[in-house]
Amino acid sequence: MGRLNLLLLAALTAAALALVTSQHQARRLFAELEREQGREQALDVEWGQLQLEQSTWAMHSRVAKLAAERLRMRPADARRTVVVTPEPPEGGR
Repeated sequence: MGRLNLLLLAALTAAALALVTSQHQARRLFAELEREQGREQALDVEWGQLQLEQSTWAMHSRVAKLAAERLRMRPADARRTVVVTPEPPEGGR
């Protein structure tokens, strides 16, 4: 009977240690998950800010202003604009 009790005590101790280990690992993984979710939210906010910044940089009025100021470009005069239309291909099509 004493051997059976020792065997059961060893099995109970092993099960208790396995339970404690698995709970510790679960808590550690949950904390890591929360950290990564916070990082994901921060990256989502940064992505939105970058999209807004990109749309601001690419605005037509800003590009036209920079072209005029820095490159001294100006719109083409309508009198000097020539529209070229493609000729129909030979062969009846």
